[in-house]
Amino acid sequence: MTLRKPPIPRLLLNNVSCMRNAQQILRHVNVSVHDGGALVLKGTNGSGKTTFLRMLAGFTRPSAGEILWNGHNITESGVFHQYKLHLNWLSLKDAIKEKFTVLDNVQWFEILEGKQGKSMAAIELMGLGRLAKEKARMLSMGQRKRLQLARLLAIDRPIWLLDEPSVALDDEGVKLLEYIIKEHRKKGGIVIVATHLPIEMEDPMVVRLPPRFPRRMTLVDMLDRSGLD
Repeated sequence: MTLRKPPIPRLLLNNVSCMRNAQQILRHVNVSVHDGGALVLKGTNGSGKTTFLRMLAGFTRPSAGEILWNGHNITESGVFHQYKLHLNWLSLKDAIKEKFTVLDNVQWFEILEGKQGKSMAAIELMGLGRLAKEKARMLSMGQRKRLQLARLLAIDRPIWLLDEPSVALDDEGVKLLEYIIKEHRKKGGIVIVATHLPIEMEDPMVVRLPPRFPRRMTLVDMLDRSGLD
């Protein structure tokens, strides 16, 4: 009887450490993520959540260890060229063109992917259907975030890297976010989220990042502590 080998994780962080500004952000992290999995990065502002995402995106190299995609190191140029085609990045910088319509802002990225036909459905799902022909400069902050999420759906790549995706969303928007994450995972997609706000997900792995070292104390700080004016 031949025993089946367990499937190789889609993403594997093998003893990964990361430095930023000469400070240790991550130390000896070991995480494996399979298709349909979710990883949540938690921590205070400045703890390194975005740095962690940038490392997973290949923008920042680990200071030690390796990140493997399908068993291959993503820092190898040939591997990274293929790996990046599977990534969908959502950051706090929304890359929305103010003079374009809502629909144009989604279709532009869809065309760059060589795809078409998903933009309007994604916009409607995110509750922006009536604003499809409006200029993006008319949108509120919450609507801009919904536009980002619509673009995520239209581009339709398997690995989502989401940096604070619920910021600026109202309760209904957060529910939509949770829904599209759930549906993406049902299809075998992977979701990696950096957040300091609660987002409901089924059985995610959680990595908690410790606060960074405090800044050096200034003369003003010392005077404040001593109670002197």
